[in-house]
Amino acid sequence: MDIPDFGIPPQLARRMSMAEQHEYLRTKLMRRRTLVTAGAVAAGGLLAGCGGSGTGARSTAGPSPATSKVHGSAVSPFGRHLAFGADPKTQMRVSWQVPLAVKKPYVRIGLKPDDLSRKAEAEIRDLHTPGVSGVRLALEQYYVHAALDGLRPGTTYYYGVGHEGFDPASPAHRSTISSFRTAPATAEKFVFTAFGDQGVSQAAAANDHVLLRRQPAFHLHAGDICYADGNGRGQKSDGYDPSYWDQFLKQNESVARSVPWMVTTGNHDMEAWYSPDGYGGQLARWSLPESGFDARTAPGVYSFTYGNVGFVALDANDVSYEIPANYGYTGGKQTKWLDQKLGELRASKDVDFLVVFFHHCAYSTSSHASDGGVRAEWLPVFAKHQVDLVINGHNHVYERTDAVKAGGAVGRAVPIGASTDPTRDGIVYVTAGGGGRDLYGFPTGVKESYEGHVTRHDSVDTFQWKKSQSSTQETVEWSRVRYRGFSFLSVEAVGGSRPALTVSALAQSGERIDHFEVRRGT
Repeated sequence: MDIPDFGIPPQLARRMSMAEQHEYLRTKLMRRRTLVTAGAVAAGGLLAGCGGSGTGARSTAGPSPATSKVHGSAVSPFGRHLAFGADPKTQMRVSWQVPLAVKKPYVRIGLKPDDLSRKAEAEIRDLHTPGVSGVRLALEQYYVHAALDGLRPGTTYYYGVGHEGFDPASPAHRSTISSFRTAPATAEKFVFTAFGDQGVSQAAAANDHVLLRRQPAFHLHAGDICYADGNGRGQKSDGYDPSYWDQFLKQNESVARSVPWMVTTGNHDMEAWYSPDGYGGQLARWSLPESGFDARTAPGVYSFTYGNVGFVALDANDVSYEIPANYGYTGGKQTKWLDQKLGELRASKDVDFLVVFFHHCAYSTSSHASDGGVRAEWLPVFAKHQVDLVINGHNHVYERTDAVKAGGAVGRAVPIGASTDPTRDGIVYVTAGGGGRDLYGFPTGVKESYEGHVTRHDSVDTFQWKKSQSSTQETVEWSRVRYRGFSFLSVEAVGGSRPALTVSALAQSGERIDHFEVRRGT
């Protein structure tokens, strides 16, 4: 559909940052609001369309003063999703959505499903998306969050979410009770899963079901979470439908209600309606660890340790040459924090491995190829601290490199089933972008090569993005495994005297398409 003109000439918009666009529109445009609840949109399909520019929005992080005139008994929570706090052994964040404002939301929690004696208050974050005349009605969404602290390590808890008029412990709502497990006090074998670029689709839901069978301790989502912003340029002219989030959270509830869903920020997650940097929506919908970086301005940047593995989530919008809407928005603070955090984790006697995940690819040959900004800013830091595994999305394929040194040369070939040692070989980079969105391909003439279908290992002609937003061609030797299909990572971590990461990639059928092992100092 045609995007209406809301006052920023296209030539000017291309030169403006997201913050500049936000300020331009905030001061120039008249505000037009026609409120409709998220529940009404989901039930009645009231949206006239998606896309266009807008006038900004309001996101409140505290309890909403608005209360629904509908009795609480008629309002059912949905879209439950968990996330760890900064300490997965003792902290869990429980989040959900309600279609209307409610009074006194809370979480019931206990060690047995029929004894939810502990009760924790929750907060409502009211997210308003303004309407666009002739395009879309305004939308009011209500996200609810509770912080559970002081939990016991290695313990299964049962919980239910509710509010005044809706008690999850009552016989009528006992079916809504779910459970989660905190991280163990000492390192034990565990599995985590990962992908990026999920969206809302049958394929996305199917991936959820397959990965749940792996019984992961948690799941990493490498950005481009929902695709409510369809263009992913971080601009107010992007096509945008916030009701996609209602569908997304309902789709993922069967997994995310029991498996902590640790997300970071992709280019499609810069939603310019809510704040100058576009992250007001993410702040409303997610409660993620606060790990020493400014979570109010960079919600997708954090770290946590589970077992013998330290995990670091980054926001690559800050360094991306390809999509510059938020380029440099932290003023270099994120890279400084990254260096410090990796140093702390590497120095910890309890941490054997470092895993970093973010959206834009450091190394890929698919449609978006490689981002030169990621390479310039972060690869030297990864090499300095000998990161063991890097997980990206952005390209909607599965692609895995050999072990790569800081300058891009292959330090060691890592065929399917091989072992690699980051202390001498370099780092393996995995693009796990087959989470559920429409799939991409590889350069013309480049064949897929995966477990059970290995083809000859040849060099690949591809490109990387430069700071000028142009591309430069390159011929690479590091592209080892390529699979054009829906897929995800399943990683088993083992501690003890012979710590190892066993990394497997699984197709949506459950069939393994790649595996390799990471061991240090071998």
